[in-house]
Amino acid sequence: MLRKAQLKDIKGIQKLLTHYASRGDMLSRSLSELYESVRDFYIFEEEGKLIGTCALHIMWEDLAELRSVAVLEEATRHGIGTRLVRACLDEARELGIKRVFCLTYKPEFFGLFGFRIVDKAELPQKVWRDCVNCVKFPDCDEIAMILDQ
Repeated sequence: MLRKAQLKDIKGIQKLLTHYASRGDMLSRSLSELYESVRDFYIFEEEGKLIGTCALHIMWEDLAELRSVAVLEEATRHGIGTRLVRACLDEARELGIKRVFCLTYKPEFFGLFGFRIVDKAELPQKVWRDCVNCVKFPDCDEIAMILDQ
């Protein structure tokens, strides 16, 4: 079942994100950050177990970030990530957001939705809001991608 996240889901979301962050596949998120942004998240669950998550984080009047896309390894390749991303993109359209971006190590996946690779300099809101505080700044190796809706 795909649904908006609730407060009870936050620790499970953090556990899933931390798994991938420990491998260097994504950035970790603190519990406080996750609680503050719970409204950004969708989750996919089966029989009460959190299987995947994805967030749409609004940056500006016409710009949002798709982030924290993660699916349990044993559940990958079953369309769960696709469903989560589509839910976020649908919400972006409903809100009137014209551009959605992501920073990723999986450009092929996001390319399936029409995202295209861009220079990070095209995303100054992200760079100066979040990236400047990242341990990888200024030598970030993630690929910036954007989707014009």
